[in-house]
Amino acid sequence: MLYGFPAVTAPHPQNPAQIPRARTPCSVRIGATAITQEGFPLVDFHIRQAQLDDAAAISELARSRVGVWQRMTGGQVETVTYDALSIYERWLHGGPWMSVETGALQLSHLLRGAGQAVVAQRDGRVVGYAESYTGTEPQPYGHHEHLGLLAAYTDEPGADDALFGWLLDGARGRGLRRFTANCPTSDEHTTHFYQRHGLHQIAEVRRMVISTKSGQVFYRAVPHDDDTAEQVNGWFLQIGRAGGARYQWEALWPRTWDAIPEIHNRKTHRLSLNAAGNEAYVLIQQQLYRPRIADVYCWTPRPPSGQLITAIRDWADKEGYRKLVMLTVTDALKTLGMDAEPDGYREHIYALDLQGD
Repeated sequence: MLYGFPAVTAPHPQNPAQIPRARTPCSVRIGATAITQEGFPLVDFHIRQAQLDDAAAISELARSRVGVWQRMTGGQVETVTYDALSIYERWLHGGPWMSVETGALQLSHLLRGAGQAVVAQRDGRVVGYAESYTGTEPQPYGHHEHLGLLAAYTDEPGADDALFGWLLDGARGRGLRRFTANCPTSDEHTTHFYQRHGLHQIAEVRRMVISTKSGQVFYRAVPHDDDTAEQVNGWFLQIGRAGGARYQWEALWPRTWDAIPEIHNRKTHRLSLNAAGNEAYVLIQQQLYRPRIADVYCWTPRPPSGQLITAIRDWADKEGYRKLVMLTVTDALKTLGMDAEPDGYREHIYALDLQGD
């Protein structure tokens, strides 16, 4: 079982597999205190902050959802053993947790302040894992916690509920206003899980494709390597919203994965861009299998403008790209212009109000 999305660092072309199963609530043991909810089976999970020593167990959990290991050899798909794959080839099956090495880097990044990382244990065994990220954005998100990843073994019913409840309680205790999560509209399984925990839909994003072209707009675009998340505190992320603004920033802007040659060599442009007074941090990332197409992520202090989109299209055209892919909040679709076309993929953004006032 897996909810949320693995960190969307490059390259990560595939969607997480969803493994439907019956899910029943459980009792949760936090520290030395058992918390039992009415109607829940008596199963104790110990929930605690993850440690680097947990990296191997978390990676084993993440890999358990991969049914077959494959790689491309001479243009043909070849089924191989896990040990036969390079770290990069493992990554392509589901992101950093496909290897202990990259998983440890991801966990270290979280533990050093990028986000929350927690595990669920039963009888001393790690049976679930979750990541979440604290951010502040304009409404409807506000000061919130965003779910990045929630995974549990399918034979441990209730572990996902235990982790999710722990994250909600922790965010509420820290005074956060909302808890948010993204979900593909086609994923009824995850939608049901969120709704059962009280989350409701607050927004929708659609994946739009737009051609690059030379534009008549004055702008300045320069490389921007500063990866501190405080720069985008309180900013919008209406273009490239596959998660919260802080979540996407931590996944994409730091060069955490440049030690892997294949990732280092893939074009990822991190820009500070100002178009006619419209400021933005823009990340343009070459797609893995279509090098003349790029994904766009855009953080802005105010809603993105038409001039900003024109500048991004012009800059990308000069770089040799032909199309741009933008996962865009529906409120900002008109900003893209009439020639932007949906490709059919959509996500819903869910939220739970954490404070009673």
